[in-house]
Amino acid sequence: MAEITAKMVADLRAATGLGMMECKKALVEAEGNLAKAEEILRIKSGNKASKMAGRVAAEGIIGSCIEGGVGALVEVNCETDFVAKDPTFLALAAAAAKAVVAANPADVAALSAVEVDGVSVEEIRKAAIAKLGENMTIRRFVRYSTEGTIATYLHGAKIGVIVDLNGDEALGRDVAMHIAASKPICVSKDQVPAETLEQERKIYTAQAAESGKPADIVAKMVEGRVNKFLAEVTLVGQPFVKNPDVTVEKLLAEKSAKVNAFTMLIVGEGIEKAVVDYAAEVAAAAKL
Repeated sequence: MAEITAKMVADLRAATGLGMMECKKALVEAEGNLAKAEEILRIKSGNKASKMAGRVAAEGIIGSCIEGGVGALVEVNCETDFVAKDPTFLALAAAAAKAVVAANPADVAALSAVEVDGVSVEEIRKAAIAKLGENMTIRRFVRYSTEGTIATYLHGAKIGVIVDLNGDEALGRDVAMHIAASKPICVSKDQVPAETLEQERKIYTAQAAESGKPADIVAKMVEGRVNKFLAEVTLVGQPFVKNPDVTVEKLLAEKSAKVNAFTMLIVGEGIEKAVVDYAAEVAAAAKL
């Protein structure tokens, strides 16, 4: 049997990012052949990723990348907030965002096959899982390509906003920050989904009818409520967070700017998280 030296283990760890004992076992199995040991670890890493695939990953970060007139946000999930702060996990998110900008993949499956510096995003993901011991998924992404300006804003890496606008980058970042704080659903009232507007109008009509006022007054009350709703949910109708005395619409007009589109991603939004009753677990364990 070939002698497994500390340097061989160190070299394999540097190449794979995996634990010392895993690397040593792989070298023993490979009889000291570094290339074969690395292959063994890659196979086992893939198996490890498969075993973890069913575990809920609702934590994570929003990764971002801008190159010229192209920008992207990517939501990458893991199981715990602790891992979400690890450099290896952060590198996975950065690689995924860079891949979206460079390759314009059709979906997450296509993104997995994109290579960054000669390594596919899927290989980077599996290596991160093997090293950190948690399930990790690339959930979704958004990509903008424009002749105008792309701006992004990340709020603690949990909320990400990307804006396509005709205007300067500083204004774009301010608008993106406003979106993260005020959470509009679209740019202007003509983009509000018809079903959403109809549902609100139905509710306001029922509320106004209970007032007992004449029909023409009720109609005016409903229109007033609808207009207020539109101002609250549209970007241009909202008071600007850094100066509530002006609306975003007025701010843009003053700068001769226009927001063409925006998207906001929130980590874990819509993912059902498992609720753990630690008190019950301790009580159950005490009975064993």
